Amino acid sequence: MTLIGGNRKGCHLVILRGNDILCSINSRAPEGLVQKCIEFDAIAIGIDSPCRWGIEGFGRRAERELAQERIFSFSTPPRDRAKSNASGFYGWMFNGERVYHAFAPTYPLLSDKDYAKGRVSFETFPHAITCAMLGRDVASAKEKRSQRRQLLEKARIATNALKSIDAVDAALCALTARYLLAGRTHAYGDAEGGYIRVPRPGLIFTC
Repeated sequence: MTLIGGNRKGCHLVILRGNDILCSINSRAPEGLVQKCIEFDAIAIGIDSPCRWGIEGFGRRAERELAQERIFSFSTPPRDRAKSNASGFYGWMFNGERVYHAFAPTYPLLSDKDYAKGRVSFETFPHAITCAMLGRDVASAKEKRSQRRQLLEKARIATNALKSIDAVDAALCALTARYLLAGRTHAYGDAEGGYIRVPRPGLIFTC
């Protein structure tokens, strides 16, 4: 339910219950996001940021599997290489690391391939979600604003409260959490490098 941005952008949180948006906020404080999720009794938290750092020489299996399906994702480097990068490009990944750390006591990272029960957090990201739900050849970065809103509306989620593409993307993460709870996600990757989860292709789940 959380979209990670840079230091200035902060994190966007959208919480769904059924087809209703209970909460849509932006914050730079991960602890506040956790409290909101607890307040609304959220169960699964989809986070748009790498849940594991890459392994030198190997990267992450999840990202390789996505690439084999021609789904673009940023390559996650080893943590020390990201830390030494002078451009600051990987700042959003370090923000994601802080978010996972803040959520971990209450929403531990789902490290098994399949969801069983209880509160969890997991990695996902909007482009892969769109590819899964529309098809890789249909999903378009140029049309993401319209396509992603249409996906939410097809799932009977009103988008008028989502004032930015970041909020729309956070809602897609929340929608994927709904798929996870229903046992309808596909997991790319492995436990060592972390899983990236998307809705199973061709299935639109509404409640």
